[in-house]
Amino acid sequence: MSAVAATETGLAGVDRERLSALERLVDGLGPAELYWIAAWSAARAEQVQRGAVPAPSAAPGERLTILYGSQTGQAKRIAAQLHARAEAAGLAARLVRADAYPQRELAKETHLIVVISTQGDAEPPDDARGLVEFVLGKRAPRLPGLRYAVLGLGDSSYPQFCAIGRQLDARLAELGGTRLAPLGEADVDVDAVAAPWSGQALEQARQALGNPSPTARVANLQPVPSRVAFSREHPYAAAVLENQSIVARDAGRDIRHVELSLEGSGLRYEPGDAVGVWPENPPALVEQWLSLLHLDGDEIVRHDGRELPLRRWLSHERELTRLSRPLIAALATASRDSALAQLLRPEQSASLAAVLASDQPLDLWQRHPVAWTAGELVTTLRPQTPRLYSIASSQKAVGDEVHLAVAVVDYLGHGERHWGAASSFIAEAGDERRLPVFIEANERFRLPKDDARDIIMIGPGTGVAPFRAFVQERREAGARGRNWLFFGNRHFGSDFLYQVEWQAALRDGSLHRLDLAFSRDDDARVYVQQRLREQGRELYAWLREGAHLYVCGDATHMAKDVHAALVDVAVAHGGHTPEGAREWLSDLLQQGRYARDVY
Repeated sequence: MSAVAATETGLAGVDRERLSALERLVDGLGPAELYWIAAWSAARAEQVQRGAVPAPSAAPGERLTILYGSQTGQAKRIAAQLHARAEAAGLAARLVRADAYPQRELAKETHLIVVISTQGDAEPPDDARGLVEFVLGKRAPRLPGLRYAVLGLGDSSYPQFCAIGRQLDARLAELGGTRLAPLGEADVDVDAVAAPWSGQALEQARQALGNPSPTARVANLQPVPSRVAFSREHPYAAAVLENQSIVARDAGRDIRHVELSLEGSGLRYEPGDAVGVWPENPPALVEQWLSLLHLDGDEIVRHDGRELPLRRWLSHERELTRLSRPLIAALATASRDSALAQLLRPEQSASLAAVLASDQPLDLWQRHPVAWTAGELVTTLRPQTPRLYSIASSQKAVGDEVHLAVAVVDYLGHGERHWGAASSFIAEAGDERRLPVFIEANERFRLPKDDARDIIMIGPGTGVAPFRAFVQERREAGARGRNWLFFGNRHFGSDFLYQVEWQAALRDGSLHRLDLAFSRDDDARVYVQQRLREQGRELYAWLREGAHLYVCGDATHMAKDVHAALVDVAVAHGGHTPEGAREWLSDLLQQGRYARDVY
């Protein structure tokens, strides 16, 4: 029974349309957000009863629309917080995912806030592709009556930082809109920018909507504590049940299968969701920083109202393994190195991308050393952020556990050993260590509700993780649809991840087809996109008959190559032109039949 059906008898005064809207709003939220919404709703009801909050008008001209486009859930989280703050301020506001927004309504909007992320090399999130194409295209209407604000989310370790947010902000102005607030650009430490920007944007929206009531000021609501409200801000300390390598010793890299206990946490997840892990930096890396900068790890550093020893700042609170554009800019300014400053110029984007891809922060500092104090170092390095891992298990199959497939980053570069913060942290986790984790819902990467639908899964390397969850879930549910997996890696003999499980699934009928591509076993390198082209006729037939298509893995290269192969398949076997094939795939994305979990 749906949430709408279950609540209609108890909410007779609320119409079906509003209940349906409520169900869409809470779809995909975890326990922490749901408990927070319940507590906020109770407080709101008390305010309404007292007459302390004016009833918001639903007239379109007096309404604030908050649109979001989100790939990993961050933009959705920020937009939901904005919406809650807007309503707490007494504003009539609606929250809409970009692919659910009727584009014809844009011409009628008067007050709009857009929260949108940028993926990889200046790509919009999948749920916002249609909206972005519409706004940037020739069919976009003139918007002289629009007051708007755009918050872009991105990662400054990519050259095209917040590119989609910038494009939308400029385009809405070009169409005649007037900014409520300057463009916001949030890096991976999203809240540092999003919180103050949201306050400014909502205050301007309140004034523009003519709501001067002192009771309608923008509130900075905090989550209500709950025993089971584990979240990004309050992670659960999960015990490690199993942590084993699932590749051969000579594989050249380590990939771990990790099983964590969620017993007693109240955390629930669905196939397609991710686990967020708050990492600790490797102790040896922390000592490298202290030694090379001649700093005392026991020195107390005061920053943002907190006092911690420098070693604690570097081990738990600061990003040491991912290079970013702001750090390069800070080094260029402090070292007065003109060559480093030149790297940040627009025409040097290719060179910047190469440095960001190959170097860690310490590599750059060693080439451009600066005598930072402990306080300057803590201020300059950006905050540590959680890493997300696609869940490799179905809760129907494993109960109060969650499984991960983790590629461990550990290599020699520039004469020094390099680590990945989270993967090394996880690789060293054993019986004595608990991992701080939370569930990140991914509502755009879900199995079809109709279990008779076929699914096609494309997941090279650790991108196969969510498809292990999909196959487990469909087996437990007795799904009627067929399951087809494309998997690729380097060598059949050393890194065929979950080989025994896939072979068993083929035997018991829970996996119907398995196509493999191992790129280093022969002189001619073979990747999953080649297998897609080889099986193109049947692949297109499955899609024509209603199959759902899923891709998981690297966004920079693999996802683009797979998309190009799918275009070729549609041209060769569907009679499409190249442009028509791209439009067909875009339509599958909009329908939710082509879903990507790429990073």
